[in-house]
Amino acid sequence: MHLLNYNQQVPVYRLEPDEIAGNKHFRVYNFEGGLPNQSDLLIPHRKDHYLIAFIRRASSRQWIDMVPYVIKDNTIYFTGPNQVIVKEGFERLWSTGIAFTSEFLSLQENAALSKLPLIQNPENGHELTLTQLDIDFVEDMLAKINAEYQNPSEWQYRMLTAYLTVLLTYLSRLYQEQFKANNTSIDKMLLQNFQKNINERFRDLREVADYASLLHISAGHLSEFVKTQSGKPAIKHIHDRLVLEARRLLFHTNNSLKEIAFDIGFADASYFNRFFKRETGVTPAEYRANIRKMYH
Repeated sequence: MHLLNYNQQVPVYRLEPDEIAGNKHFRVYNFEGGLPNQSDLLIPHRKDHYLIAFIRRASSRQWIDMVPYVIKDNTIYFTGPNQVIVKEGFERLWSTGIAFTSEFLSLQENAALSKLPLIQNPENGHELTLTQLDIDFVEDMLAKINAEYQNPSEWQYRMLTAYLTVLLTYLSRLYQEQFKANNTSIDKMLLQNFQKNINERFRDLREVADYASLLHISAGHLSEFVKTQSGKPAIKHIHDRLVLEARRLLFHTNNSLKEIAFDIGFADASYFNRFFKRETGVTPAEYRANIRKMYH
């Protein structure tokens, strides 16, 4: 991927044509146990296109608009243009992804697709759980899309559009079923504001009470609310953001552990070392050595 421009220092990656189809607005990705691209790991970035990914097998985590998602097997993940994405994991990946641009959706024969719930995403969801019946259907549609994609012909575009229409319509039905009883808009807004504040202040604010004060609610109410809405304690959200930034600096810079500790707000490098090991199971030095060994 190449950088298109910067929006508040977050790079935007455009959809690059591949050698098979050479289409600037539609692309299929297949991963069969390969490692993720090193260049955008742990780097917050945006895409200028939609991405629907069926994850067959993986063991990692990604952040979408600074909300972490532990990647599950046999699950659909989806994002739209300009959402902030961070790929955190280094494990091998088995998946098929379909990427397409807003321009692709604006074509007359595709216009109806832009109105589907999965594309409009009113609930700001990014994960669809699949039954075995769903998995079989998705696998069948992806096999058809892949076969058509790899064999260019005068009918290829129409066939791809037809298969994609069926797949996105099916997934939109699942979307409505899974999100129809979702949180109220007020609840979603509070959780989003909590995540937004963490992203902006994680270097200097470490306590739940600090964020409760920013949101004008009690620390007890915030803790209970976040645990109910997200399934994990509020303090864990704060710690996860610190660990993400530490991993980014350990992987992409040669800064000393003391410099990294200071950069993310730890005055004491030994405390940072203990914190990182408690959260990840390895020391910062071990983490850096392991990922560099993997990629070099």
